[in-house]
Amino acid sequence: GGMDALAKVVRETAARGGKVLIPAFAVGRTQELVYDLHQLAEQGKIPRMPIVIDSPLATKATAVFEKNTAIFDDDEPFVRSHRDDPAGLFKFPLLRFTESVEESKALDTTPGPAVIIAASGMAESGRILHHLSHGAADPRNTILVVGFMAEHTLGRRIVEKQPLVKVYGDEVPLRAQVEIISGYSAHAGRSELHEWIRTARAQSATLRDVWLVHGEPEAQDAFAALVTEDGLTPHCPTPGTRVDL
Repeated sequence: GGMDALAKVVRETAARGGKVLIPAFAVGRTQELVYDLHQLAEQGKIPRMPIVIDSPLATKATAVFEKNTAIFDDDEPFVRSHRDDPAGLFKFPLLRFTESVEESKALDTTPGPAVIIAASGMAESGRILHHLSHGAADPRNTILVVGFMAEHTLGRRIVEKQPLVKVYGDEVPLRAQVEIISGYSAHAGRSELHEWIRTARAQSATLRDVWLVHGEPEAQDAFAALVTEDGLTPHCPTPGTRVDL
């Protein structure tokens, strides 16, 4: 699963004395990562090393998560184990949140091992750029991709392992390891969407057409084929197309 893959990346990077640089959305994705890293640290599956959240928005968002732990899923053993101190789900000794820009910049001159999570998720803006401009050329480091990277973004160029990537207008050699963990997508996967359509169809005898409006062309084509097998008619409209329902 995603957590085992995360633990492996952290362990291997730490063994090289490197940093794990994770571009992540400040709201949602970052908190999922903190939650998982907390469990891994508690279980002794990752070495003791600083885990730094370097995003003012992520810091604020995490505080909102901490205030709303009552709505977390009680089926989750880790949630149950923190019932007495639910806000503690997002607090553990290895974790810290940066306070200032100076503190953020200091991360790049501090030797590893460390985990640094910063926005933006597709590495188009935000503090992650600073860390990539300093860290992408170091083969000890790992850039860990945990989300979808749209076309024409720096994140996508990293996923494609292009030998040179442009950060702040400068060409930086991409010598860091690049690892991808796909279990953190905020969107429903193919099987979940397929199940949802089948459920809807079971409840509606008149369901005939399915419009696919969000996704990469290859993924849409593959999903359209799946929908066709179910006897439905898929449509992949181009932007600006109007549909009368």
